[in-house]
Amino acid sequence: MRSSQHSWSAILASGLALALAGQAAGAYVATDSYTPANFFDGFTFFSEADPTNGMVTFADRATAISKTLVATAPQANNAIYLGMDSQQKMQKRPAIRYIRRRPFWLLGSGAEWPINGEIDIIEGVNNQPNNSMTLHTNAGCSIQPTGFSGKLDTPDCNVANETQGKNKGCGIQSPAANSFGVPFNMAQGGVVATEVTSQAISIWFWTRSAIPADVTSGNPDPSTWGIPVARFAGNCNIDQHFKQMQLIFDTTLCGDWAGKTWAQTECAAKAPTCEQFVAENPSAFEDAYFLINSVKVFSQGQKMGRRSVRERRGIEE
Repeated sequence: MRSSQHSWSAILASGLALALAGQAAGAYVATDSYTPANFFDGFTFFSEADPTNGMVTFADRATAISKTLVATAPQANNAIYLGMDSQQKMQKRPAIRYIRRRPFWLLGSGAEWPINGEIDIIEGVNNQPNNSMTLHTNAGCSIQPTGFSGKLDTPDCNVANETQGKNKGCGIQSPAANSFGVPFNMAQGGVVATEVTSQAISIWFWTRSAIPADVTSGNPDPSTWGIPVARFAGNCNIDQHFKQMQLIFDTTLCGDWAGKTWAQTECAAKAPTCEQFVAENPSAFEDAYFLINSVKVFSQGQKMGRRSVRERRGIEE
């Protein structure tokens, strides 16, 4: 799951993240589970410069712990807390970029971006209420406008297609107005499930009162979930365009997306630029955090040890 690579209204991602990967048929089997008991041992702290040029300084593990940027939250059943600095005025605010080399955004590793692909599962900027789900690839991957309940924004996943906007990729917007930002927080979060197969990349979202029983029981069966909010399928060889995926949680501020769209949103009334607002208003980021109950990964098909040969599926709560 990914908290956006860019600036966004506070998101309470309290829920279950499910990642699924399989071939075609057969039950999904749990391969990884990250809960408050083992979450901080399963991920790596990324402390290099923000690839999206945001107004953040990503903290290493020691800094994150000392500044309480990561913790468990006793008031929320010890859910995992991933936050950022909200105390000091500064040009670049300490924040978290958390990586696991398994499938919430998912980023292909081992090659220059976007050769091995990127899957943005939860993402948005500024006061956006609806979640944006996006794929980023090189040339040769586009999607059909059918098979999902969301709104198609752009069909070509190629980041070099400047006719639809450079680096935009193929995007689908969730139809649920409580799938991102403040409305998502008010609904106490929910569950996001992502299935990656050779045929399609599909994403489902449920509010807390609508989580399927098979998800809560740990026996996910996507065939019973109905139409996904996003389904990326069409003229795209998924196995070729999406490889060596890493799971990443991060929040960044301003940068290549939010910073450039600041003036076109109601945020412009708060400060002339995104950068000025971030530097001068630390208290605005008190609620800019994730609360994560668990991240669970399931696989189906022939297995080699704990790795699936083909598809993986993931659920995040």
